[in-house]
Amino acid sequence: MTEQELQDLERMVAVAVNALEDIKGKDILVLNTSHKTPLFARMIIASGDSTRQVKALANNVAVDLKAAGFELLSSEGENSGEWALVDAGDLVVHVMLPAVRDFYDIEALWGGEKPSFHAGASKPWHAADSQ
Repeated sequence: MTEQELQDLERMVAVAVNALEDIKGKDILVLNTSHKTPLFARMIIASGDSTRQVKALANNVAVDLKAAGFELLSSEGENSGEWALVDAGDLVVHVMLPAVRDFYDIEALWGGEKPSFHAGASKPWHAADSQ
């Protein structure tokens, strides 16, 4: 990746993070995925408190990225509002309800190691466990 492409990518990430913060997105995490896949270089994961907020967060990211001159390839999940995705090429943004985020745990898939717990320690709580 050239220096200019890297600067454009960092500007794209900044625009997306600001769009999430504007609508009060929670637990915003930016992952460098360039060493794991050639499909995209960064992934942002954020949570919304309700399906309405998840939809608004994803929409705000899409609108702000377009306004900043970035091309959007696609977006998905706006109908249900449990998990919405915005694909801007080198940047993929996931916005989820906390229970959905906890269940799929894509941070562990893309971000590296899960936290370790000492033997005998109680298992951490996960939304998927409380059925």
